[in-house]
Amino acid sequence: MLTDHHRDIAHSIQAMYEKAFFHLLNRLHQNYAIDNLTLAGGCAMNSVANGKVYRNTAFKRVYIQSAAGDAGGAIGAAFVIAQQLDGYNRDFVMDHAYWGSSFSDEQISQVLNAKSEELKVQACQIEAIADEATLCQRTAQAIADGKVVGWFQGRMEWGPRALGNRSIICDPRRADMKEILNLKIKRRESFRPFAPSILREAVSEWFEEDDEVPFMMKVFQIREDKRSKIPAVTHVDGSGRLQTVFKATNARYYHLIEEFHKLSGVPMVLNTSFNENEPVVCKPEEALDCFLRTKMDVLVMGNWFIRRSKN
Repeated sequence: MLTDHHRDIAHSIQAMYEKAFFHLLNRLHQNYAIDNLTLAGGCAMNSVANGKVYRNTAFKRVYIQSAAGDAGGAIGAAFVIAQQLDGYNRDFVMDHAYWGSSFSDEQISQVLNAKSEELKVQACQIEAIADEATLCQRTAQAIADGKVVGWFQGRMEWGPRALGNRSIICDPRRADMKEILNLKIKRRESFRPFAPSILREAVSEWFEEDDEVPFMMKVFQIREDKRSKIPAVTHVDGSGRLQTVFKATNARYYHLIEEFHKLSGVPMVLNTSFNENEPVVCKPEEALDCFLRTKMDVLVMGNWFIRRSKN
């Protein structure tokens, strides 16, 4: 059981880390006079500290790739080899993390057919919605109605963060959404906040910093007058671990948030990883199994829209 003693220790460790972190960064800036900073390694996953770099150092741009932990060293190794090969494109910029497996609607259909009896027992209705606008509208309406939506689209994300392709999506306006998610699916510690995925152009209106955060690697302060509007993604200190969503890199997720914005006036959704107590789902089989064994309301896989008629 967590007590105030545990919370005090965690707070002190974070405070001491930040003190050392900013001291190191400021010394680096003094030595090299470069305004651009890239972070990698396990400590680069400390999104709370990352979000304070602009306030505590002279750096003006910070880039942290989506697998910034130790496992992300594979990217550096790949670049070393790539530079030794003919045809290497030095202009490449990793501006998205969608490099993993993807599955066709036909493959998803086969998975649904294999589980047809179980889907019937759980009173699930299945529709194929080929029109993306309609699919996003229907999904946005479900979110606005307070439903918990599994969103399984395109290529899986590279790294530990769910960035809108293997995500569970909910309404950030509901103060009880954390409890609903933990009751239906997550069952995780109360101190772990859920993240806002926000349209890039809306960041400055809702957050005190205005920056690109495509990989959910920074925590910014939510503007004080906005916090009450999005309690499900506002942490106890008024912050949010945001993901900025771009139409150019994830058009379908962007369109979904746009549709939710039209319905709610809020240009963001609550985003958490698509899993229960196992690794983030990768395959359609895993997504459907998670949907069936939890109390998730809706599952959208590719163009397939699956909903429970009762829950």
